[in-house]
Amino acid sequence: MAYLGGAALLVIVVLTCVSIVGRALVPLDIGIGPIRAIYDLTEIGMAAAVFAFLPLCQLRRGHASVDLFKPLYPTVLNRLLDLLFDAGMLFIAVIGAWRLTLGMLDKLRYGETTLIAQIPVWQGYAASLLGAVVFALVAGFCVLRSLRTLGGKTDAEPEHV
Repeated sequence: MAYLGGAALLVIVVLTCVSIVGRALVPLDIGIGPIRAIYDLTEIGMAAAVFAFLPLCQLRRGHASVDLFKPLYPTVLNRLLDLLFDAGMLFIAVIGAWRLTLGMLDKLRYGETTLIAQIPVWQGYAASLLGAVVFALVAGFCVLRSLRTLGGKTDAEPEHV
């Protein structure tokens, strides 16, 4: 998923550069101009990229956390806190995927399109939903990993980044 998100960002960067060059060439009147739908494409691509990065971030425990007192806590308490935070992220991931699904179905039902390119908005929701579902699956795995670690299985201990 992270590779797909990176690819989406690269495509956005290339399209933006092409659009800027095209805009700069407009005064030359050679038939080259900006990409008409660059704002719509950037909006959809960025949303999809953000959701594509969430699973890897969760797997590596890369979400923001305050670990100031963590070294002072006993190992069991740290493992319990990891389980609590993983369960919280699972809850957030499931709620997010559920709400994206409802939003996508709503946009599909009413046929809403983007302002400039008239791209169906549900497609952007669908691209984001893919990442959100994988995020929820990875968050579920992380809960299981934390449960195993809490049970004393140190080989499953996550790497803190």
